[in-house]
Amino acid sequence: MARPLLDRLNLNPRERRLVGILGIIVVVLVIVGIPVFVQTTIMGRRSEVADTRTALDAVQAARGQLRDRQAKKDAVTSRYASKAPPLAGFLEQQARAQKIDLSDSVDRPEVPIGAAKKYTERNTVVHIKKAGMYAIAKFLESIEKSGHPILISRLQLRKRVSEPDSYDMELGVSAFDRNAPPPKKEKEKEKEEKP
Repeated sequence: MARPLLDRLNLNPRERRLVGILGIIVVVLVIVGIPVFVQTTIMGRRSEVADTRTALDAVQAARGQLRDRQAKKDAVTSRYASKAPPLAGFLEQQARAQKIDLSDSVDRPEVPIGAAKKYTERNTVVHIKKAGMYAIAKFLESIEKSGHPILISRLQLRKRVSEPDSYDMELGVSAFDRNAPPPKKEKEKEKEEKP
């Protein structure tokens, strides 16, 4: 079939040889070029799939971290869900449970905390006289285990010289309350509802 085509073109023998060589080159390129192109395309797709798998594995691995973060955030939110009780009354109640007498307590003004002022700190300083070390330790433990966002911020303990196992203590306790976010305006609510 190739010979009659070449005969119709009226080519001299040199041109026929060049056309034959060109035909062989085209056939070799088609036979070799198509598989090479397909192989290159497949390799490119495989690398894309490998990159996608790596990204998906990273996302799957991060899910555990996200759950941990969310659990911590939920724990903080639940801890601040209810306001801490008034500190003077709370400390008096905890002290009575350990048979300790508070001589006096001084409430300090509330202080806003954080850049967004989401929290407020209330501070109370109490003085205890003539208490045993075991009772003091139980008193401090009951404050820490109360479940409220309360922190012992100051502790000064002095031993009484005249009596064994008798101490005077000055204790600063801070309670932290989360301020309610300001109510949203109706326009902002409408924007959130409409996607």
